[in-house]
Amino acid sequence: MASGARHYGVTILARLSGPLSKPPVRLALALAACALLALAATGCGGGSKSATSATSHRSPFESIFGADVALRTNPTGTLDLLRSLGVTRVKVMLPWSHVAPAAQASSPPAGFRATDPAAYPTSGWAPYDAIMRAAHTRGVGVDLTVVQPAPQWATGAGAPSGPSGIWKPSATAFGAFMRAVGTRYSGHYKPAGGGSPLPRVDFWGVWNEPNYGQDLAPQAIGSTIEIAPRLYRGLLDAAYASLQATGHGQDTILIGDIAPRGITVGDAPGNFSGMVPLRFVRALYCVGSHLTPLRGSAATLRGCPATAAASRAFPAQHPVLFRASGFAVHPYPQGRTPPNLPNSFEPDYADLGALVNLEHLLDRVLTGYGSSKRFDLWSTEFGYKTDPPYASGLPLSTAALYLNWSEYISWSNPRIRSYDQYLITDPAPNSGSSFDTGLEYASGAPKPTLAAFRLPLFLPRAHAGRGHAIEVWGCIRPAPYAQRDTGSQQTAQVEFARTPAGPFTVLDHVPITDPDGYFDVQVKFPASGVVRLSWTPPHGPVQHSRMATVAIG
Repeated sequence: MASGARHYGVTILARLSGPLSKPPVRLALALAACALLALAATGCGGGSKSATSATSHRSPFESIFGADVALRTNPTGTLDLLRSLGVTRVKVMLPWSHVAPAAQASSPPAGFRATDPAAYPTSGWAPYDAIMRAAHTRGVGVDLTVVQPAPQWATGAGAPSGPSGIWKPSATAFGAFMRAVGTRYSGHYKPAGGGSPLPRVDFWGVWNEPNYGQDLAPQAIGSTIEIAPRLYRGLLDAAYASLQATGHGQDTILIGDIAPRGITVGDAPGNFSGMVPLRFVRALYCVGSHLTPLRGSAATLRGCPATAAASRAFPAQHPVLFRASGFAVHPYPQGRTPPNLPNSFEPDYADLGALVNLEHLLDRVLTGYGSSKRFDLWSTEFGYKTDPPYASGLPLSTAALYLNWSEYISWSNPRIRSYDQYLITDPAPNSGSSFDTGLEYASGAPKPTLAAFRLPLFLPRAHAGRGHAIEVWGCIRPAPYAQRDTGSQQTAQVEFARTPAGPFTVLDHVPITDPDGYFDVQVKFPASGVVRLSWTPPHGPVQHSRMATVAIG
């Protein structure tokens, strides 16, 4: 990785982390200036001194895509599209109640064998089986995340009015279901009716946004006693044991999948609001605000060991908290905030600009238990709402820039192992959802973010003196598939024009040698103007990135 990439992705973020408090005025002003420059040009940060290849960065750096509804309704067409965009892994959320029999009943059917995949209705498994087979055929990986809601017969008593299937779910029942899922997607299981075994799944997530009260409840007793972390700890323990028992012990198993924000005012999070993620993580690992182990009643109320002797047994009792493959996050930036800026007023958030705080917290907590484990972070849900259609979203060109800037920040941090895009297509206007993070409008027409996702481009510093080079970072995301399909070397072209209308000339031909399609090179520009990437796929027309401005002089 280029020295400039490491400087921008790690050093600046580390400066932002410091104490968990508001950044100094000078730093805040500098970052604000950087953000304003980004809107006018391409970005802000240190440029590298010499040309380097992206292969110096750790690999793999996976491109994960969340397109849950599209995958279930049209697995082959959706996977063909995602493969053409270069996606290496799709996140598939498998809701427990979608597969469970009698999901709305107060008890399971008589004689139900919850660990046996054949005991579940074939129709419940069918859409997920189709996704697994279609992904396997195309060489696309799967992140299978088993999520809420639970069947009613697996939830706790006394649930107040609110979302169904998320109130005190039974860890024992969830473990039995996970055993059925692990068996079905072990690579050896043949479903009823014959045929070949279903493909193996080797990448797993457990629950979705457990610090969000619409997904796991209760979150807390009022604003004081955290409950959801204890519930989640039990679900993780059960899932991990079941995956071990069904031959998935060496698979990638992620924990967390946390939402980036929560509520810190009033009598919240209560039953159904959100808990700020770093508070959730502290309670999950049974430590207080100063990262010292909880003791006495403070520990007991949270399902934690109440004595020093009991704390020493905690890692052995909850091995998944110390042996998981990584910690998954949904690091959505807040509103229109540039992706490098954390929210200085909420130190327990985990949006992209503050992920270093999560890294430090996890490191310190694990060290406190005597573990040398250092979790990688996996981004498993991310995106920007755009205007149009969402009036409070980012303007389209800014959203395209911020997507590329966010990916550069993620790629530059060696602890972050993936970049995620959530949604292909915006929700329908009458759907009741305003989560307009798709790369296409609801009509199917592409947004500028589609080209930005397919061929990312970012310039850490968009200006240079005459005769000096500028660092150009980018990715030809579909190139690894094209090279695999054809056996031919793929090449990116760095093109320049004095105005966006062109004409464009080629300044550099960059061979794609990185297994994930990334490159990081130095290019000399003859004058101020615009730069774009160009790539010719084996079949189809030439594809272009978004355009970025360069200033020379």
